[in-house]
Amino acid sequence: MKYLIVGLGNIGPEYADTRHNIGFMIADAMAKKAGVNFANLRLAYYSEFSFKGKKIYTIKPTTYMNLSGKAVNYWMHELKIPVENILVIVDDLAIPFGAIRLKPKGGNAGHNGLKSIESLVGGQNYPRLRFGIGDNYPKGRQVDYVLSGFDKDEQPELPALIDRSIEMIESFVTAGVELTMTRFNK
Repeated sequence: MKYLIVGLGNIGPEYADTRHNIGFMIADAMAKKAGVNFANLRLAYYSEFSFKGKKIYTIKPTTYMNLSGKAVNYWMHELKIPVENILVIVDDLAIPFGAIRLKPKGGNAGHNGLKSIESLVGGQNYPRLRFGIGDNYPKGRQVDYVLSGFDKDEQPELPALIDRSIEMIESFVTAGVELTMTRFNK
């Protein structure tokens, strides 16, 4: 079985370690754990490795967030991976910091990366790992909030949350979406 794991984010040093780049951060940690590096290929940084007999392809789109769908669409077809075996890692304002949820499908909640994927991959039926970043920002300041770094009190918690995200991804590829939701979505 083949899986495509998509970490969403924006390329460039000014975006590194911002809330909007948690998908990149988790993808990086996953590659590091597997002992693989990313190669800069078509529309994305790309890596591949095996985990318990499953082939895992990981991409970090180099298209910027609002065009993420181009990379997902290209690699999904290039690798011949069915949409239900694609897992998109995304920051989520609707979930408090510290909470991570797996969903088999759903709307884009105004997230530009998900909007792009939805329009190019053809609908909302792809699983996503929603990493809670909370919504602790003044009205009208959403963009500043998602493009800023995690707060000082959040930063010490990030490594454990990233590890938990990787556990959820590993469970997704080995046990499937339903069992993983049962185990991890609290």
